[in-house]
Amino acid sequence: MADLLIVDNDKVAINEIASIVQKSKYRFLSIYKSNTAKRGMLLLKQSQPSALILDLSLPDMDGIKFGRAALQLYPSLPVIVVTQLKMFNLAQNALNSGFSSYLLKPLTKNELIETFDRVLTPTISKEINQGLKSNQALSTDLTNPIESAIQFIQNQYHETLTLKQVSDKVYLSPSYLSRLFKEETGMTVVEYLLFVRVQKAKDLLRLSSLPIEAIAHHTGFANPSYFATAFKKLVGKTPSEYREQFHWK
Repeated sequence: MADLLIVDNDKVAINEIASIVQKSKYRFLSIYKSNTAKRGMLLLKQSQPSALILDLSLPDMDGIKFGRAALQLYPSLPVIVVTQLKMFNLAQNALNSGFSSYLLKPLTKNELIETFDRVLTPTISKEINQGLKSNQALSTDLTNPIESAIQFIQNQYHETLTLKQVSDKVYLSPSYLSRLFKEETGMTVVEYLLFVRVQKAKDLLRLSSLPIEAIAHHTGFANPSYFATAFKKLVGKTPSEYREQFHWK
């Protein structure tokens, strides 16, 4: 999904980065913010962002460790370090861990946009193409049933899905899966499925010229009317109103 997750101990820095993004050609990104690793990991699993901006000085986990954990979940995720720590060994460790970039604070607009141009644009293009023709095989990790359920929903959101289908996929009873899923993600399985569908629809509304009816179909909604109702409930705008705000004047 065309989302950006910022995990930084400094709330001012988070807001500064968000402001740069919102005033740039990347303003179509939905931005998620966290100043702790614990909440950052929850948002990471929920949103499956297109990129992660990460400070190394987190209060509850080493930033390098958090970035590695993010790449274990999503190996192609661009991880962009933005930090005050000007240390060669840290930069080398970050790049050796598979991170995409190592930027120093204070961050300039040009530095961030040039980094996005290099690592983010190809990722978003790939995501949109996969979103229109997603039918990937998915293996189930029985030691991580909730992550497997999340991956299954993110891969099959465009199909008719029920709680039983998801629970069968991860070999748990529907009631037990529901309880575990709510505890780990803060959402029920049904709420998460709707969240994913709406997020995918937001991507297509921002980044494609597909008719709204086609977007409703591509994202698993039974009909355009239900799509419009569900979208407005979660986003606060109709699909047409949401799309219009991303048209440059």
